[in-house]
Amino acid sequence: MKGKQFLTLCYMIPLVFGGIMLSNGYLFTYGKRGFVTRFLIGHFPNLPADWFGGFGAVLFLMTFACTAHYMIFFRNAFKSIDFQTVEAARGLGASDFKILTKVVLPALKPILLTCIILLFQTGLMAMAAPLMVGGRRFETIGPLILTFTQRPASRMLAAVLSLFLGVFQLGLLFVIQRNERRGNYLSISKVKTTIEPTRIKQPLLNLGAHVVAYLFALINLLPLVVVVLFSFTDFKTISTRELHLNSFSLENYQRVLTDRSAYHPFLTSVVYAGLAAIAAVALMTIAARIIFKYRNRLTTVLEFLLYLPWILPGLMFALGLVLAYSRPRWIVFGHPLTGTLVIMLVAYIVVMLPNTFRFLKAAYFSVDTNLEDAAKNLGAKPIYSFVKIVLPIILPTILAMLALNFNGKLGDYDLSVFLYNPIAKPVGVVIRSNSNPEYGVDGIAINFVYSVILMVINALVLFFVYADGKTKIKQLFKKENKKSGE
Repeated sequence: MKGKQFLTLCYMIPLVFGGIMLSNGYLFTYGKRGFVTRFLIGHFPNLPADWFGGFGAVLFLMTFACTAHYMIFFRNAFKSIDFQTVEAARGLGASDFKILTKVVLPALKPILLTCIILLFQTGLMAMAAPLMVGGRRFETIGPLILTFTQRPASRMLAAVLSLFLGVFQLGLLFVIQRNERRGNYLSISKVKTTIEPTRIKQPLLNLGAHVVAYLFALINLLPLVVVVLFSFTDFKTISTRELHLNSFSLENYQRVLTDRSAYHPFLTSVVYAGLAAIAAVALMTIAARIIFKYRNRLTTVLEFLLYLPWILPGLMFALGLVLAYSRPRWIVFGHPLTGTLVIMLVAYIVVMLPNTFRFLKAAYFSVDTNLEDAAKNLGAKPIYSFVKIVLPIILPTILAMLALNFNGKLGDYDLSVFLYNPIAKPVGVVIRSNSNPEYGVDGIAINFVYSVILMVINALVLFFVYADGKTKIKQLFKKENKKSGE
């Protein structure tokens, strides 16, 4: 593909520009008074202003917004395919299409099934997209549960709907696990070779592939560019959706960074996400250590319990917290948690536990037990050997999980909207509120600044976690030092 690096960057956009931010960007770009809508109506006067709404709009948004798992897990799995199998099939006379369908895709079946599970869960819990672009004539189960939860008299109906979500997800997990047991997807090659790009030889197919690839890239890129550009414009430009050189300024950023009412939601999200990330990683570092070192029935049960939040839909879990702790309970020293500042922090921590535990447990497998045995023989206590030997080895994974957990909850809306306290609104909830028409241009401008700041933070996290940013920065400084020495 021509421009492969540019396309890859465009496809990575949902990793840094997703959730409530992306829904807000699509609404401003394609909504009734959206940037693209005004352009299209200028050329097609008969086009209705609300053309981007309902089921089609939600399906379109979520199709492109929910590709993060594919860009991380599916892409890595694709790169790990043994190219020798492709060469062997080609040597037997198989066409490129047959190699793709009979050799490559079957090897990717496990990761495809995993992505299906994760995306099905995302669809079940969808809140931002149906609320913001679905319109009044379109409703999904998530917003309906939220409506019932906000009314104490109808919370039991919300509980029943949440139970349906759990049953659907457990049913899907059962079907996929059953399919995985039927096949063997392991490579039998002893020495793997890296997969190589294949050129599409047919001119028409080659042209069609490039058109589709760049169309998808444009769809991802356009809302991001619109949000970034209009975040630097004044209220008049945002209202008219007409860009001019003299309309750019830093007024919006100055307001968010200096006005307490504007930056307070952002600080609230930073505090909640930071505390939750630290607590989850600390707890799972200890739990993974215990489960890894002491394997018995008790640790097996503990591991199963830690995976429960990964199985249950987030909406079901949030509603369970509201119902369970709306009255005083002995486990929380006789105090109700619903409506307090603590309950959202508890929810953040619990939903972080499964993934954090899974990665930290895998990190412990990379620790050579002989090193601990040697330290024990030299008289070192268990805590000392853990701090001096084990902790430095798993520290990169700990830092990575801290960053990813913080990143994942910084702009959260789906869970926060059920549990937040009115005096401490997180930024995701504020972005949703500001998108309502009654907040006018002022709310839209603040949303743009919030989105850009969150994108910068997400991009920095990805740079340091996935792109080995620390090493690249060191290499850059070394090059600069060499140049200055010369």
